[in-house]
Amino acid sequence: MRSDRLLATLLLLQTHGRLPAPELAKRLEVSTRTVARDVEALSSAGVPVYVERGRNGGVVLMPGFRTDVSGLTDGEMRALLALTDGEQGGSLGRAVASAVRKLLAAVPEARRPGISRARRTVVVEAQGWHRTGQPAGDDVALAALERAVAADERVRISYRPASGDGGAAWRTVDPYGLVSKAGTWYLIGAARGTPRMFRVSRVEEVAATGTPARRPDERGLEQVWIELRDRLEQAPEAVTVRVRVDAARRAMIERVVTAQLVGPPEPDDEPDVIRLPFRAAGAAVGILLGFGAAIEVVGPPEVRALMAERAADVVALYG
Repeated sequence: MRSDRLLATLLLLQTHGRLPAPELAKRLEVSTRTVARDVEALSSAGVPVYVERGRNGGVVLMPGFRTDVSGLTDGEMRALLALTDGEQGGSLGRAVASAVRKLLAAVPEARRPGISRARRTVVVEAQGWHRTGQPAGDDVALAALERAVAADERVRISYRPASGDGGAAWRTVDPYGLVSKAGTWYLIGAARGTPRMFRVSRVEEVAATGTPARRPDERGLEQVWIELRDRLEQAPEAVTVRVRVDAARRAMIERVVTAQLVGPPEPDDEPDVIRLPFRAAGAAVGILLGFGAAIEVVGPPEVRALMAERAADVVALYG
């Protein structure tokens, strides 16, 4: 929308005072002709902005001019409030929340009641069910990784595998950056030239190398993250398991298994049966056996057979 672009132009000029028209056009993703029309519109509205010609010219905002317009819509303010509520993830998460609070402090007084109302009526918690959050040691690892990412520096990490087998091992990583997903932090980096994700909660130590990161390509963090995320969520071994469960226990069971699902639970055509899209058959069996006779795997047949096989092993061990 043009109104948004005009406001963005004004805020950029308030920050920089003067910007070359091509630079302003690049930041706003428009042509220099559009910038000229926008400057004319702002000037007609009483904003002291003008164009200076010559080698050192550009679009100029008269020194000392400030507006109390924050540029935030009501929806954008509510989204920022969500960030301040999710103060998890070590110093980086706290820094984000602090920055958001400072930005909201610049909102005009007339709009403060809306912010207060949003604080009373919206609660955002990034942490999932039945989780105690990352321990203090993870904050230390996250802070060290933040420094490495900011310095664009290669790091060595002592990383504990998900299975816990064999203990932690040292790995050399060239970071793309850090990602927070549902309150959990991940280091995205190249190990031996291959982009990978490392869960920060399993990083036991971080050692600086003092050498620049050498990534295998020029892609940015977001592009690499999307590729890794989609590869995980669309893993070929994913399997949808049909489970018969008592309606009174359904919500509890869905909460417990959600971390192993690649999509939301769905109702089945058969009464009292739900469809759970697990990452893999092994993950499904491992977690569903814990419910004992409270659930019954209806299908697929290979998962039902694997459940029976594992249950028989347990009986043989303890029976």
